[in-house]
Amino acid sequence: MKNEEIIKRIFKEEVKPRSYYEEKYPERDLKEGARVSRYAPSPTGFIHMGALYASFVSKKIAEDTNGIFYLRIEDTDQKRQVENGIEGIIQDLNNFKIIFDEGVMSGNRESGNYGPYIQSERREIYHSYIKDLLENGKAYVSFATPEELDEIRSLQEKTKDRIGYYGAYATDRNLSEEEVISRLDKGEPFVIRLKSTGDFFKKFTCNDLVKGKVEMPENDIDHVIMKKDGLPTYHFAHIIDDHLMHTTHVVRGDEWFSSLPIHHELWKTLGFKEPKYAHISPLMKEEDGVKRKLSKRKDPEAAVSFYEEEGIPPEAVMLYLMTIANSNFEEFLLQNKGKGIADFTFDFKKMSKSGALFDLEKLNNISRNYLSTLKATDIYEALLTYTEGHDKDFYALIQTYKDDTIAVLNIEREQKKPRKDFYAYSDIKNQIWYMYDELFTPETYEFDKINDKEEIVSMLETYINEYYNEADDEQTWFSRLKDVAEHFGYAREVKEYKNNPENYKGHVGDISMVLRVALTSKAMTPNLYDIVQILGKDRILKRIEILKQK
Repeated sequence: MKNEEIIKRIFKEEVKPRSYYEEKYPERDLKEGARVSRYAPSPTGFIHMGALYASFVSKKIAEDTNGIFYLRIEDTDQKRQVENGIEGIIQDLNNFKIIFDEGVMSGNRESGNYGPYIQSERREIYHSYIKDLLENGKAYVSFATPEELDEIRSLQEKTKDRIGYYGAYATDRNLSEEEVISRLDKGEPFVIRLKSTGDFFKKFTCNDLVKGKVEMPENDIDHVIMKKDGLPTYHFAHIIDDHLMHTTHVVRGDEWFSSLPIHHELWKTLGFKEPKYAHISPLMKEEDGVKRKLSKRKDPEAAVSFYEEEGIPPEAVMLYLMTIANSNFEEFLLQNKGKGIADFTFDFKKMSKSGALFDLEKLNNISRNYLSTLKATDIYEALLTYTEGHDKDFYALIQTYKDDTIAVLNIEREQKKPRKDFYAYSDIKNQIWYMYDELFTPETYEFDKINDKEEIVSMLETYINEYYNEADDEQTWFSRLKDVAEHFGYAREVKEYKNNPENYKGHVGDISMVLRVALTSKAMTPNLYDIVQILGKDRILKRIEILKQK
């Protein structure tokens, strides 16, 4: 056995052979073609839109094939962790209906037969494979200090050579066994590096599911695979994990594409079957005619918390992500009424290679469409939940006036072309505030053609005292409004007024507008008949009094 004495000094505890883990984590019992994908974040901060996008795609490709989608936490960089980072990730994803088949289910609970699913708890597994590489001369101990690495880098910059620990620069790969043992016995800090066999001047072919066939130079850098704290680097750990968890598809951000050479070499060196990679280009935003990456620092919509605060339904966000993930999804929805994401088959070939444009206005429009399809009772329940956390006063109002609120939300909803007034739960109060007496304190009224206050008041009082009947259906109600129009010298029909404008002051539409603005202060509202029915005579009289006092 090579490096036996070195290995004894590095691994004080017993290290199981790699064969133990190969047997412990057998191939998954899935049908042919089933995909196993994962989302593998680091608990270093909030989930951003790019991460949600990647996790959504990973989930979708597994669902489409009745495969497995699991959550693995990559926490080998212990310094960057934040408190409750794992719980925050899980909560954020669950809020958007990103639910896992297995993996980490909470900060202290896992589900599945391929764990642990938190990398810091898999140290002994990584040690098994690192030991195997050392035994086979495919890895070595390196004592290079930060200062020595800086010197190498400075020299490479001066000579305009490639940056990295490789070739003649990788001096520790030539240390004798005796010297390594001596330095280990002295307690010198060390790392374990891969002993690369790659040739930078040779190419290998990568068949990326998004980018297509790409040629890249082989890796020749002796990358660190185990750090001074005994934990592996991301490069090494994710290879072992994806192998033992039998991941078939890795969906990740474009920033990892340049790491493919080292990952390709590690798969080959370890003798594992390489999964299929899909590198997703970053989400883009157009600003002043120029496209740039969606920024966690500049763009509030980059944080998934933005959508919860706005009250944009998670379902609408996911519909939008599907439209930017696959360019043919919108056409699918148009051709398949009543169907959704679950009915659509994802296709990597339909993904943008250059980066999808993130358009918040389009997302809001999709949200409008989605909300318009819900029943008023469902909107009410969701609004209760939202306002309880974001607007206690409005929460109390809609609780007090539950039936009226549902009735308001139902105006022009259950019809072929429902209204699309609001894009988020935060927007509903802005759209219907005037239906609550407690909120109805208008500063201005949006009267138009008829704006003489004396005439307006006379029309309103005549309507409510002589023509109003709460039992009227909509047709009868409008007929009575025509009577009011005729009473004041306005045409009963718009067409009649247009044909003989000299005979009338205006038409019935002008009378409708007076009533609409008096009751709501707005010129644009949902169906006036429904508003009149919900308010009732006593409340209408109160609103006439409010107008008279202005």
